[in-house]
Amino acid sequence: MKNIKPSFEIVEPSFGSSFYYSKYTENENNKAHVWHYHPEIEMVFVNGGAGKRQIGSHISYYTHGDLILIGSNLPHCGFTDTNTGNKNETVIQLRPDFLGSDFLALQETQWLATLFDKAKGGIAFGTSVKEAIGKQLEMMENQAPFERLLTLLGVLKELEHTSDYKILNASGFAMEMQLQDNDRINMVFNYVKDHFAEQISLEAVAQMAHMTVPSFCRYFKKITKKTFTQFVNEYRIVHACKLLAEKHMSIANISYDSGFNNFSHFNKLFKEFTGKSASQYRNELKAVIQ
Repeated sequence: MKNIKPSFEIVEPSFGSSFYYSKYTENENNKAHVWHYHPEIEMVFVNGGAGKRQIGSHISYYTHGDLILIGSNLPHCGFTDTNTGNKNETVIQLRPDFLGSDFLALQETQWLATLFDKAKGGIAFGTSVKEAIGKQLEMMENQAPFERLLTLLGVLKELEHTSDYKILNASGFAMEMQLQDNDRINMVFNYVKDHFAEQISLEAVAQMAHMTVPSFCRYFKKITKKTFTQFVNEYRIVHACKLLAEKHMSIANISYDSGFNNFSHFNKLFKEFTGKSASQYRNELKAVIQ
């Protein structure tokens, strides 16, 4: 079996700045479409469009753009592609101590440490926050370094203050691990991402992780709070949601293209995961778009 190595991304701050900032047109941000992780906290604003959101063990489908905050070393995948339909994408990456370790110890900035701690599970912000913050993030493109820093701090303060958000890995995601464990789980995530449409052998994945099947199952459940089968099925269902929104395909073909060999089993899992049937999901999405 091919040994898929996880990707550790090295992030360099933008010139003249203590953090990285970049704004991409449409789907130009194509460098991060493998599972990867980095010590930097990452903020991503996707202006419009719809696509997959894969952060930690959480997998979902977003519509009408996205605004997310991803904590240190939390594995994730790219959020835009050729089918997303977004106008642009803004990415900010910063070390937790990007202004110095003493800065976070100040009375005036303790809220920042609280926000960064909350981001360990990945945070998706609601529509009202997304619209207001997104405009500020896009304006940063033309600001001087000091003005850009002030805008960033203001944005972070607004994100800490809002109640319109959702923790994506609400049950926790144990990434406070040894590097070997971090690499191992990312390797598994990458494998699922590349092979979800095929039959995935639990024995093969356990062997790839150099573990017995029972040990791997306990290990995966401990870290992700999900069974491996549940994780794979959720990945497949979210891909089906993506196809329902983007492709003019029959639901039966979508189920097969998403890795399900049994159509009735797909229907059952889809309703369990989304709360509605696949046809209802597609019709409601069409109504929203129109």
